[in-house]
Amino acid sequence: MTEDYLKIIWKSHEWSDDGITTNEIAAILGVTASSVSGNLSKLLREGYLDYEPYGPIKLSDKGEALAVQMVRRHRIIETYLVEHHGYSWDEVHDEAEVLEHAVSDRLLQLLDDELGNPVQDPHGDPIPNRDGTVTRIEGRRLHELNTGDEASIVRVSDHDAELLRYLAGLDLTVGAALRVAAKRDFAGSMTIVRTSDGSAEVPVELATLAANAIWVTQG
Repeated sequence: MTEDYLKIIWKSHEWSDDGITTNEIAAILGVTASSVSGNLSKLLREGYLDYEPYGPIKLSDKGEALAVQMVRRHRIIETYLVEHHGYSWDEVHDEAEVLEHAVSDRLLQLLDDELGNPVQDPHGDPIPNRDGTVTRIEGRRLHELNTGDEASIVRVSDHDAELLRYLAGLDLTVGAALRVAAKRDFAGSMTIVRTSDGSAEVPVELATLAANAIWVTQG
């Protein structure tokens, strides 16, 4: 329980400054908001949080250290399942959620070494180093681009497996280059085209929900 809460809170600050609410944690874990409130109070007493009721939920140094350790475990396992066992990027999250609590530090390091010490998982999220440091990836959400902008995908949110399958079918995965052909804010949609494989460009319509799950970098 402790590790799951800390990891969720840490990840909420990774790509956004908004943080996370009690209700959002409850939705992710499938529990009641009152249950989350009780567990947050417990984590506060144990020194994992720097938190006041109704205020922003922040990790203490102790909580940050444990959260980063669990994130590292999760992302190495995800990468190993994709690289060595043929899992697709939409399948690995749930498997890693289970295995991250069972794998030993020794085995985790063996997996990391066998993979060549990757710096990103299959979704583009950075894998924390063994010493707990994290190399941040600079990026912005796809929907923030304007018509004519060109960019490369650096990260895709792993929160929705169905969306991951949809984007994979469009070949919109980490590393893909694209151009915004049209943007319609009033309709909540945009048209993009892939630009990297040299084949005929096929326009793809993306709703804001999908574009909001993709982070890109320009230049």
